[in-house]
Amino acid sequence: MIETWRPIAKEAQDYRDSTIAELPGSIPKTLPNLPKKVVEILPELLPAVETTIVCLSTSSLVNQISGGRISASDATMAYLKRAAMAQQLTSCITELLPETALSRARHLDEFWAEHKKPIGPLHGLCISVKECIGMQGLRLSSGYCTFWNHPPPKSDALVLRILTRAGAIFHARTTVPQTMAQLETVSSLWGTTVNPWNTDTSSGGSSGGESALIACGGSVLGIGTDTAGSVRIPAAACGLYGFKPTAFRIPTIGWSSTLPGADTLLTTLGPLCKDLDGIELFMQPSLIPMLWTPVEISASAEMPLRIGIMWHDEVVLPHPPINRALKNIVSRLSVLPNIAIADFKPYKHDEAWAIFSSLYFTDGGAEEHELLSRMGEPMQPLAKWIIDDNPCVNKLTREEQDYWLEKREEYRIEYVKHWNETGSFNDQNGKWEGTFDVIICPVAPWVASRHGTARYMSYTSVWNLLDYPALAVPTSEFEIDGFVDKNLDGAERTEDFVSDVDEEMRQMWDPEFYHGMPLSLQLVTRRFQDEKLIAITRYLRDQFRESVDILGDSDSMQL
Repeated sequence: MIETWRPIAKEAQDYRDSTIAELPGSIPKTLPNLPKKVVEILPELLPAVETTIVCLSTSSLVNQISGGRISASDATMAYLKRAAMAQQLTSCITELLPETALSRARHLDEFWAEHKKPIGPLHGLCISVKECIGMQGLRLSSGYCTFWNHPPPKSDALVLRILTRAGAIFHARTTVPQTMAQLETVSSLWGTTVNPWNTDTSSGGSSGGESALIACGGSVLGIGTDTAGSVRIPAAACGLYGFKPTAFRIPTIGWSSTLPGADTLLTTLGPLCKDLDGIELFMQPSLIPMLWTPVEISASAEMPLRIGIMWHDEVVLPHPPINRALKNIVSRLSVLPNIAIADFKPYKHDEAWAIFSSLYFTDGGAEEHELLSRMGEPMQPLAKWIIDDNPCVNKLTREEQDYWLEKREEYRIEYVKHWNETGSFNDQNGKWEGTFDVIICPVAPWVASRHGTARYMSYTSVWNLLDYPALAVPTSEFEIDGFVDKNLDGAERTEDFVSDVDEEMRQMWDPEFYHGMPLSLQLVTRRFQDEKLIAITRYLRDQFRESVDILGDSDSMQL
């Protein structure tokens, strides 16, 4: 096999660097002897005014720009500079868009100066875009060297057109992994994107460029894609919110994927953001005819908020800090009014993985191999794991594909029944009748994976198979300890491993190595209950904050 991919990879990286060089003014060069936790040094690298801008919450930023207190041009320049720095520290972008973004910002400023009002609800908000989402005239590689010189799309993806009308500015495109099917963002084109909280860990995949950039403050909000956890796992790894909506709540027209028979597993577009306000703000423009309709949750409601806790999936048990986070949130919930809590038992999640992975590459990965072979591009190890080493991935006949699609529908029906029966609350007075409103569970067995080790995705992929909306939430938002603590999380698990893969994932745990990494959990509701999921998360966050104000330090409530 003749290798011709190396010159293309160099061209891609040179092009990326040239777009950063187009940024007006000078950008500080990477400091020598960088710490592994590079998020600590970022405030030192830009002027205080620009650092203040990129540290604003999403709603504050939009309000200040929309109110004319910060210009869109100043905000855009701050995010462009921080994105350039983030690239040096984590290798997270495929190209910077200074000319386009600054031109757009000037237009918005001129509109505001003339009309004294914003152009839309996202007026002046810088949004980063995962590279697989099409932008007019810009390359669309999906992580393959062979796609580098393909003709670019002639128009923006539909979601970008909608957000543009709402006033958004697109200032950066972010890295994706080879095949778009890895939980780590690594490719021949751009190398490995690292986690700014610990550069020896992954920022996740396949939206790991987005998570690294946002965690570095190089973007306030980004657009990712999620087929098996590709928004939520990167968000959790970097301490962010990551939302996988019900399929087609956000239009997918104009994004690139090589998965044949893509309707077998529904990929969704979803936002990553440093705060919950940004997630909801992103969802509010009219992305589809089903408008975003906010839901109200009240402590005085006739029925309590019914919350299920899924401690593990019976296949792989989560690492100690995730167990601690679950225990702490149960402790917190137990003192809140009008909330009912019960354990949620997972339903055949091992079977869900068999169905999911059988439908992932219905041609047995033939297209992926063919695309790589065109330039002799080597298959990345985690791509090989999901395609070649996965016994469930086979070339399916039409009859075999129909069989697995039937299994998918059967599993969805069975899960609805299981959810209803497992979450049936009924006290002696019949007060708590009904089923779970929301499930809280891990996002992954780990807080972030060491490079090359992310070989488990069932904590997220099961909800893709069911098409349930799911949200990764930093536990710091719930006013419980939001970071790994080697003094609290150092105890080894003593019980037997529940599976071979559980033993493999357990070997990743090292309290010293993970100390200080952000912690996250996942909230899940039923299909098309997207607004309810966001409302419950906001309600719990606000209730926990109020309880901290009343009761004091959260450490006193840890189990």
